Amino acid sequence: MSDMTRPGASLATVTASDSTDIAKLNGNYPRALWVGAAGNIALVAPDNTTKILEAVPAGTLLPIQFKRVNSTSTTGQSATSMIAVY
Repeated sequence: MSDMTRPGASLATVTASDSTDIAKLNGNYPRALWVGAAGNIALVAPDNTTKILEAVPAGTLLPIQFKRVNSTSTTGQSATSMIAVY
């Protein structure tokens, strides 16, 4: 099984920030984001592409590799209820 298709092996709380990237684990950014509360999520991909995912429902696992969640444009309780899956 390729490294990026295996289940996650580690978790970390995500704090939204417009300037601080998520810590890498074993040289890799998280492979997914668990969203515990509904809202918009402003994700920054490893290639610095930034997109706002609108109206993400609570309890969603986003299978997207990311390096940061921007605090600007991340709304509601989703800004404090996110977990990185490595």
